Amino acid sequence: MKRGKKYIEAAKLVDRAALYDTTEAIELVQKTSTTNFDATVEAHIRLGVDSRHADQQVRGAVVLPHGTGKKVRVLVFAKGDKAEEALAAGADYVGAEDLIPKIQNENWFEFDVAVATPDMMGVVGRLGRVLGPKGLMPNPKAGTVTMDVTKAINDIKAGKIEYRLDKTNIIHVPVGKVSFGSEKLTENFQTLMSAIIKAKPSAAKGQYLKSVVLTSTMGPGIKVNAAKISE
Repeated sequence: MKRGKKYIEAAKLVDRAALYDTTEAIELVQKTSTTNFDATVEAHIRLGVDSRHADQQVRGAVVLPHGTGKKVRVLVFAKGDKAEEALAAGADYVGAEDLIPKIQNENWFEFDVAVATPDMMGVVGRLGRVLGPKGLMPNPKAGTVTMDVTKAINDIKAGKIEYRLDKTNIIHVPVGKVSFGSEKLTENFQTLMSAIIKAKPSAAKGQYLKSVVLTSTMGPGIKVNAAKISE
């Protein structure tokens, strides 16, 4: 992959063999961000588990203290009073069966997170094939299948993010924007890491945090010393 001049210059600031402390890594992520827009800072965490086994799945959600810096559009599957409650709480879209053809046939995905009341899961289940691969399926573990739609919407709008393993046992999540400054980014990152460490499955053996890399949009990866992130 051919890299631009800016990237090559930024990459020179990073020692590829080094494992940086969290604070150093975050400061480097900011220094090496080369975009003309406010880049997103992302964490890529490789875990010592095997996601093919149900008892080694790592999945959950956490509210980042300073949010992600991104405006999140919330869709709520609900009826009656709960639909009204969702609208009052600031949901961007609310609906029930009427949303099925819109999503299935019109390929409508103008939302970032989907929430559903438990009674709607029979309806939402019909969208599993399209919502699942996009990571948009409501899930009780992530707090997106709930009767308390107000709390779910407030948490999401405040900066709640969902984390889950991909097929290669890596979690990819945003931890904020470069403009946040190192203090806020550090707090967000530490909150995320605490949640992932707490979610360690009892079936996981050996080293749990295999590698932790921080990067900004289009910026070089910076390795964080995982041993210093307290397990």
